[in-house]
Amino acid sequence: MAKDKLVGVILAAGRGARMAPFSSSFPKPILPICNKPLLVYQIESMRAIGVEEIIMVVGHKGYEITRVLGSGEKYGVNIQYVEQESTLGIAHAVGTLERFVTGPFLLFLGDIFFFTSDLKIMTDKLTEGKARSVLAVKVEKDPEAIKRNFAIILNEDKTVKRVIEKPRYTENKLKGCGLYLFDLPIFDAIRRTPRTAMRDEYEITDAIQLLIDDDYPVEVAEVVEWDVNLTNPGDILKVNLFYLERLGKENLLGENVQIHPEAKLKNVIVGDGAVIQNPVSITNCVIFAETVVSADTSMDGFIFTPDTIIDCRNIF
Repeated sequence: MAKDKLVGVILAAGRGARMAPFSSSFPKPILPICNKPLLVYQIESMRAIGVEEIIMVVGHKGYEITRVLGSGEKYGVNIQYVEQESTLGIAHAVGTLERFVTGPFLLFLGDIFFFTSDLKIMTDKLTEGKARSVLAVKVEKDPEAIKRNFAIILNEDKTVKRVIEKPRYTENKLKGCGLYLFDLPIFDAIRRTPRTAMRDEYEITDAIQLLIDDDYPVEVAEVVEWDVNLTNPGDILKVNLFYLERLGKENLLGENVQIHPEAKLKNVIVGDGAVIQNPVSITNCVIFAETVVSADTSMDGFIFTPDTIIDCRNIF
């Protein structure tokens, strides 16, 4: 890869045990969001700011990810796949990539759906020469959401003073999201990052704090408008319905679908080749590609896959 040219890194190696029953068949990062794999949205976001080379870190069912994304040519990028043999945390995964990276890189966590504003704000902060790392943030109204992610405390000059992984208490509304821009000093910090006692992993927030303590300026960019960490099946339905509304559509139908002429659909995403056999009412649902829906009663708040039906009514 060309020296100093911004590259992308996407971590897509997680097992996603809490995503069952999806996790037995689908790697979390390629689950469909409005009939498009989650990772494709991330690739498109990177490509929009000029990233052409992407390192994809894969693990659990990584062959499914390579099958879906291929070389990346159809998305205007080149994808290099790297297998993560041990899942020991984000910092550990990033640290294994040092021999592949020669300059700044944009890091996405592959199981988070982002709706962002201009990511160029992040790259501008780095190229202006002041910041050595930039953290994407969101002003979060829900303190519990901050506690599930990481908190950011700023200095008076708006540089980052502290990052706190999964804080018990929150001091402000600034939430760190799974989107980072790093320069090469992050690798030095990762080498010195201790393994945590609580989760027995190498946390990226600990590495970032080491950067800060070494007087490397770390800044934030408020570029995340909406985000969901895909943790359980209900999150898949939540994100699909959110994005469907964002598209301004009542329903979204894939190619070669077959729908009973008397079936009634509202807020439904139907994947390619899916079949709805009966004259039923289906509302607030996602139907995966190549799925046959044989339900004979009204369905509201479900995900249909070729193998199972998942009740997600708890999200409403």
